[in-house]
Amino acid sequence: MSLLDDLLADLASGDESRAEAAASELAQLGDSALFALRALLESSDTDQRWWAVRTLAQIPGVDAGLFLAALSDFSVEVRQAAALALAAHPLEEAAPLLVRALNDADSMVGTLSANALIAIGKPAVPILLGALESASRSARIHMMRALAEMRDHRAIPAMMKAMEADSAMVNYWANEGLERLGLNMVYIKPE
Repeated sequence: MSLLDDLLADLASGDESRAEAAASELAQLGDSALFALRALLESSDTDQRWWAVRTLAQIPGVDAGLFLAALSDFSVEVRQAAALALAAHPLEEAAPLLVRALNDADSMVGTLSANALIAIGKPAVPILLGALESASRSARIHMMRALAEMRDHRAIPAMMKAMEADSAMVNYWANEGLERLGLNMVYIKPE
């Protein structure tokens, strides 16, 4: 058996400490481990898919497109790992899928997807603004937080409108966004 085969066996062993050590070593192998890790992304075993995403995320310069399918995985843990991986490896093309993931039933997937959108930055702003009106309340909170963190002037009208929202958290992030853009001042008309 080769070193790669040994590491892959450790990764799939079910022993968390062995798998963690193998993930680090496989990540150091870089391109030579990619083919095998890509195959694990298609595994019927949830644990193997999770470890594949986890390991690939450690490889500098990895093609972040590898994480896109995992954002829709039936396993919440795999979806979380994919969103976290996309935060570490921002990919503009992932923005529509990440915006959709803000509506995930798992709140952690939503939070990690918002973090990935923040990492993508300004290119994600039009997609966020386009989805804001039809989003669920929890997704709107994530969207407004992302927009506040991005500090993009294109979001000002949406933030102003959100100041009237019936959600305290949407209102908070809208106010925070306006403050970060320097628009939090109250002007009093002199008498």
